[in-house]
Amino acid sequence: MSACRRVAALLGPIASSAAGRALGGARGRADVVPRDAGMATAEYAIATIAAVGFAGLLVVVLRSGEVQELLLGLVRRALTV
Repeated sequence: MSACRRVAALLGPIASSAAGRALGGARGRADVVPRDAGMATAEYAIATIAAVGFAGLLVVVLRSGEVQELLLGLVRRALTV
């Protein structure tokens, strides 16, 4: 019996299910987890990066003189009515 199989046999249910599957031993809770279980986290990270990029672009646009004048004109017209 190889050293890995001995360790897996000693650990029994404590051994990780990935190691158990690799060694043909016990199967744990990880067997019921879908293969794309980490995808939600990756999708959130990509969406967060995209939102930060869009916010940076918006800041650059709003700091331009033309846009500031346009917004200031809108506020002045709204306050004079």
